[in-house]
Amino acid sequence: MTTDQTILFSLLFVVFALLIWGRLRYDLVAFMALIAALVLGVVPKEQAFSGFGHPATVIIALVLIVSKGLSNSGVVEQLARQVSRFSHSLQTHIAGMSGIAAALSAVMNNVAALALLMPVDMQAASKAKRSPALTLMPLSFATILGGMITMIGTPPNIIIAEFRQQATGTSFSMFDFAPVGLACAVVGVLFVATIGWRLLPARYKEQQTAQKLFDVSGYVAELHVPEDSPAIGQRVRDLDALAEEEDVAVIGLIRRGKRLPGQARLSEVRVGDILVVEAVPEAIDKIVGVLKLDYQARGQDTGPLSNEDMTLLEVVVPGGARIEGRAAYTLRLQNRFDVTLLGVSRQGRQFREQVRTLEIRAGDVLLLFGPGELLAEVSSWLGTLPLAGADKLTPTKRHKAWLAAGLFAAAIILASVGVLYLPVALSIVVAAFVLLNILPARQVYESIEWPVIVLLGSMIPLGVALETSGGTGLLAAGITGLADGYSPVVVLTLLMIVTMTLSDVMNNTATAVIAAPVAMDIANHLQVSADPFLMAVAVAASCAFLTPIGHKNNTLVMGPGGYRFGDYWRMGLPLEVLVIVVSIPMIVWVWPM
Repeated sequence: MTTDQTILFSLLFVVFALLIWGRLRYDLVAFMALIAALVLGVVPKEQAFSGFGHPATVIIALVLIVSKGLSNSGVVEQLARQVSRFSHSLQTHIAGMSGIAAALSAVMNNVAALALLMPVDMQAASKAKRSPALTLMPLSFATILGGMITMIGTPPNIIIAEFRQQATGTSFSMFDFAPVGLACAVVGVLFVATIGWRLLPARYKEQQTAQKLFDVSGYVAELHVPEDSPAIGQRVRDLDALAEEEDVAVIGLIRRGKRLPGQARLSEVRVGDILVVEAVPEAIDKIVGVLKLDYQARGQDTGPLSNEDMTLLEVVVPGGARIEGRAAYTLRLQNRFDVTLLGVSRQGRQFREQVRTLEIRAGDVLLLFGPGELLAEVSSWLGTLPLAGADKLTPTKRHKAWLAAGLFAAAIILASVGVLYLPVALSIVVAAFVLLNILPARQVYESIEWPVIVLLGSMIPLGVALETSGGTGLLAAGITGLADGYSPVVVLTLLMIVTMTLSDVMNNTATAVIAAPVAMDIANHLQVSADPFLMAVAVAASCAFLTPIGHKNNTLVMGPGGYRFGDYWRMGLPLEVLVIVVSIPMIVWVWPM
């Protein structure tokens, strides 16, 4: 092994370890690795930032913008609501919503597809008085499956297509992924709709409403005690009986910015104190009315939730959101927008910090309080996704739905038949969306997941350096050595299993960047076509079903669904096995060796 190979493998090992650890943002980890590679001389300075101008990076950014425009048009919302209305049973509901989710994810970013459908699914669960946990995980898995159908459905497909372009001079076309991806998506959706949801823990199958969404009582929220509150002079423990009547638990007391020791059970409540409670939003509003508490620290006459000017909004924090890794007070929400972070729900994890000083993590569910007309804008600025009521707060341009869909369809057709280069076609759609006011200009940059762009722009030069140094050849030789004496199909299966395992614990974009040149080297070593091996990497890198950290959509549904880390493998493991069983014969048939 050469010195360059040793350095690159060491850097990638550190990257993988930090990504699995999860305490540092993946884009920061990748960028630091790129800088280290530059300093150490294993990446030439001429190629240092070539990844940011790579066609795959550009296409992913454009797909994210177009997805936002399609979301703004409202066509998806109307379609989802119609299906939800005619879903008379749980199984038909899961089948209908999963089918729509997979179809949408084939032509738009799968995170955007989930963000559109999740509020609809949760509202349906509330009306049916059942736990949304039964439907949110199947919905997440369906969006991941649907992304495999087309080139723009998921970043790994875009990366594989552009890698093939550079390696062979010919890219995979828009629908080259469809035969294998569609087979996996159809079988996968049928599985989650008929068997998969039944594999979830029994606790989710009890009759529950959305108010019983979480295993904990709900949000940990902080309520301020004004001068006229009947709680003044009472001990905290004296409030228990009244609080229990409203399904609220009083769990602490904050005075002068400090949380009193323990639960402060014997402390008397004073003017200006903050009661720390745990409850669902409706119960929080009731206790505010009963004890005449305030949502905000300032002496505004905000009143209870019934006040028309002020309302509550539940939002979930995706990875890469502006608020992720930061405390609410650092964003000065009250000063900027007159909005308060009222509560936080962190599934399966307890916290002792004040809500305003708590470091927010991906998967947290936040309860925002403020003027109704501002909450949608604030949620977008924070990078969060509303769980309910988004249609009331966001001005959806429903009269332009078919215009937006038509422009996008025309671009895809022109790109598919070779009339326009795909990035050019998508750029035209973005420009048209802005000119037609389907997508406000300010949302163009807000729509892009910049952490993903930085990750990809940083990892591509590292992947190229690993390939040119012969490092991917060593990995390829190791995989083929394990299957020495067996047919290429066995090697193909082994490559798929290794790639899928990596994708379950780290970002699928990074997995595809590293695995693509390995797949090419394996094919060259076996002296067979590289296409089936590249296609296997594309499928495997997309299939992250075992953990909530493998794919952003799994993280998004963790809080709203009340899932635990160990819940995902119950449905995810048989689904991954099923994908391998279905995809290997399809790959070999469609892309012969």
